[in-house]
Amino acid sequence: MEKELENKIDEILTRGVNEVIERESLKKKLSSGEKITVKLGIDPTSPNLHLGRAVALLKLKDLQDLGHKIVFIIGDFTGQIGDTSDKDSERPMLSEEIVQSNLKSYGEQAGKILNLDKIEIRYNSEWLAKLGYGEIGAQADQFSLAEFIARDNIKKRLEEGKRISLREVLYPLMQGYDSVAVGADLEIGGTDQRFNLLAGRELQKYSDQAPQDILMVNLIEGTDGRKMSSSWGNTINILDESNDMFGKVMSMPDNLIIKYFIHCTRIPMNLVKQKEEEMKSGSLNPRDAKMDLAFEITKIYHGEEKAQEAKEYFVNTFSEKKIPENIPEVIVEKDEIKLTEFLVLAKVADSISDARRKIEQGGVEINGEKISDYKIVLHKDNSGSTLKIGKFGFSKIKFQ
Repeated sequence: MEKELENKIDEILTRGVNEVIERESLKKKLSSGEKITVKLGIDPTSPNLHLGRAVALLKLKDLQDLGHKIVFIIGDFTGQIGDTSDKDSERPMLSEEIVQSNLKSYGEQAGKILNLDKIEIRYNSEWLAKLGYGEIGAQADQFSLAEFIARDNIKKRLEEGKRISLREVLYPLMQGYDSVAVGADLEIGGTDQRFNLLAGRELQKYSDQAPQDILMVNLIEGTDGRKMSSSWGNTINILDESNDMFGKVMSMPDNLIIKYFIHCTRIPMNLVKQKEEEMKSGSLNPRDAKMDLAFEITKIYHGEEKAQEAKEYFVNTFSEKKIPENIPEVIVEKDEIKLTEFLVLAKVADSISDARRKIEQGGVEINGEKISDYKIVLHKDNSGSTLKIGKFGFSKIKFQ
């Protein structure tokens, strides 16, 4: 049993991990048999959690399975302020209404991976909204401006003459104070969060708490090979329909296959290495490996039966170029609807702007005819038409 636990801990500390701060400290904590408090915070800047976010959620699940206390912080306060850790320009402030709308299903989405009955979900407005200037000033005194502007993206923006607001300087304090508020022993985050994660350690020391250990996971690329980001529309979302999820995985570049196996699935690492070796030797076709990957990812979020159906759907619609049977109907309960609104209603676009982008990029067809005008309005005459979105998604338009 001790060896089994040791192997699990080693995988937690290495699989998809870029850096661990105080590795020996964390390994000792995980090996002690005592329950530790593990924190992950996500800002609801978009309605959807995508697989890039799921990398950290899967790491939380690994730790949950070992019996540790999981605190999932939904950044309803920090989401309004905006973190620019991974941005090359200033992130605009979001209204409270937009943030509240975005976070509505965050618990449900996290529940696709975590056992919600055994985690603590917190909203950081609980403590951040109560802080006054005196407290914020004392926290800010723990850091120098030089430390903030030394960050690569901030330094680059300064060199390019781009605006950096004082609000952005305060964001790491807020994320750091989250760790104080929940008494975190370990915080998980992406590599772009390094400064913010370290801020948690400093503010815990200032608050006479033991500094948290840090586990940083790698960032993953989206379907177009760039960093996965909702603003770029290259995401695979946790709530994507099974067929759409499977198809999106199949559409990504071959060079991401192994990275996705490591970060987005939990198939044993020895099998991942075997697939990597077989692809290098030519004995495994990357397309077949990607088919296995798409199945494994879809299975996590939709179950094995739906994953198998999605595989068959993909083979029929893409490989054999058939229009699938049983296309889902999307019912419109009014006399007309803008095409962009319909795409959102059909859950094939995250927002009106995302729908417009999909149309303008030539990814939408109605009855086999490519549509490029995002201003098109659908009427009852369109009822019964087949809408194709991207390479793999189909919806049937039905007016009441």
